[in-house]
Amino acid sequence: MLVSRILKSAAAAALAAAAVVAAGAGGPAQAQDKPVIALSNSFYGNTWRRQMVDAFTEAAEKAKAEGLIADYVVLNGDGSIPQQQSQLADLILRGVDAIAINAASETALNDTVEQACQAGIKVLAFDSLVTAPCATTLGFDFTAYKTEQAEKTIELIGGKGNVIVVRGVRGSGPDKQMYDAQMAVLAKHPDVKVVAEVYGEATAPVAQAAVANVLPSLPKVDAVLAQGGSDDFGIAQAFLQYGGDYAEDLPVIEGGGSSDFIRFWAEQAKDGYKTTSMNSTPGIGGAAFWLALAMTEGREAPKSITMPVAVVSAENLAEYADMPAGRIVSPTYTREWVEQNLLGGS
Repeated sequence: MLVSRILKSAAAAALAAAAVVAAGAGGPAQAQDKPVIALSNSFYGNTWRRQMVDAFTEAAEKAKAEGLIADYVVLNGDGSIPQQQSQLADLILRGVDAIAINAASETALNDTVEQACQAGIKVLAFDSLVTAPCATTLGFDFTAYKTEQAEKTIELIGGKGNVIVVRGVRGSGPDKQMYDAQMAVLAKHPDVKVVAEVYGEATAPVAQAAVANVLPSLPKVDAVLAQGGSDDFGIAQAFLQYGGDYAEDLPVIEGGGSSDFIRFWAEQAKDGYKTTSMNSTPGIGGAAFWLALAMTEGREAPKSITMPVAVVSAENLAEYADMPAGRIVSPTYTREWVEQNLLGGS
């Protein structure tokens, strides 16, 4: 039986890939009575991804305790394509029954994904997707919700002013989709000027440092278009620490669902601060596990599925203001939820 593992660095991932292969002395995964489900996660370096992996792991542990699976494997990467290609190759060699993949690239992994499919492995790409035709996809409509959020943000600054664009995980599909959506909205508002563009890697410390580095050279900033994953709170901290005019007049910072930012927003709202918060939900990790399991059981799933996003507004802000620190707004997606909402109760 395989040993369940969570690997949190490139070196650890490489070592554990060999361990996964070596653990197969009892025969390939397909020969077992119950399936082995694997997660190949390209990037582990922000709150959203860690919470996503936790959701996958919690679902897998529940399934294992109930005798639904033989075991599960979790491989985390550093964002590089070659590392994830190596992860996938090792999982194919071991013969796991299904791979849920949060991809480092929409296209660069397609050949390896096709090899997995040809080996009889069910492949489910989620959140950051692949375009290999054989893969089932479970994603978010990043274009739609980022378009909506950017429009609301520009409305809050009266359709004119200076903005910073904070991008997400470099090279990922969601980063490009969200960025393109924001640029399309900005193109409709000629009185809004982009005064800086930085990468925040969807994590608070990186976003904070990136924004802090450019603020001294910029005119007064009226809004920040961001991507989530906890970058929102880092951006807020950069402006608070910079001080000056921002001490009394913070820009409209797009929220990405982090509890730290929501708590900050709730406090600032007492003085009339307004903003928006919309985010993809890291609980998708649990949904991906249950859907992958159903696929190994021969269940028919739609080829492409869209997940809901979480929205925090002025109207429901109080409901989230007491969330624990270091979390992203997300429901827990159970096996029953997946049955009803992704598999249609079939």
